Amino acid sequence: MGEYEEGNIVVRKKYGGDVMFRIVNILKKEDGPDVALLKGLYLRLIADAPVGDLTLVTPHDLNTQRLKTEVVSQDHINKVLRSRGKRDKVYWRSEPYEKKEKRLPFYDIPGRVLHVDGDQEYLDLCLKTYQQMNIPAVGKRVTEKEQPDIIVDLIKEVQPDILVLTGHDAILGGNRNFSDVNNYRHSKYFVQAVQNVRSYCSSKDELVIFAGACQSHYESILAAGANYASSPQRIFIHCYDPVFIVEKVAYTPICQTLAVNDAITSSITGIEGVGGVETRGKFRLGLPKSAY
Repeated sequence: MGEYEEGNIVVRKKYGGDVMFRIVNILKKEDGPDVALLKGLYLRLIADAPVGDLTLVTPHDLNTQRLKTEVVSQDHINKVLRSRGKRDKVYWRSEPYEKKEKRLPFYDIPGRVLHVDGDQEYLDLCLKTYQQMNIPAVGKRVTEKEQPDIIVDLIKEVQPDILVLTGHDAILGGNRNFSDVNNYRHSKYFVQAVQNVRSYCSSKDELVIFAGACQSHYESILAAGANYASSPQRIFIHCYDPVFIVEKVAYTPICQTLAVNDAITSSITGIEGVGGVETRGKFRLGLPKSAY
């Protein structure tokens, strides 16, 4: 294995070091160079590369990338909370705001999330972000391959309003036929999982679904019944993209349809990485707020 081992943070020379990866496994080859299985550090991408094509990331570069990612995430969270504060004051109530301030003790009931992720590190990051944005969420780490078999049981257990099915994905090396779902590492599992969910709950309004990861087969996932999916232009998506799409759904009132553009532009990657269909919100108001 030389200087490389599982857990090392690396970049690929062939691609100019554009993406940081963590080494998941190193496969010994008798008839060629050893191959490292890689997962994106902040992008939902899985890949492999000859060990000789890898370069270790320096602690300085790693810390710089982590800081950039944290800044981007916090900027999005701050934007969400500012926007939420403003809209609380202008609608969702039955009276003009100035008449009911300090008189009607409403309380918020955002949509409840079940987030199923193939990557524990990404799941932990997402759960932390849900908490920061006051979104009730349950997280389950399930490999992409296992998600179709277990997802309906998880939905029965958690009873979510919003489901996220994600992890890692990628177009298999050398394939240019982007229309064949079998040319992707994990897209077929996301498709199967969504199909199984829709066999149990067919309504896109009753259960909102986000599914996919980097370079996923967007069209097939939407056709299977997802409300939102990645990746329209087969680009890499950010680990937090599902979270910020979900926030829009969770805090849009049930009496309103969330504009597709509003949902997509709330993500970090944007419209090239995430797409979807018109979807009814999952936010409810309660009255009165209990003193206890």
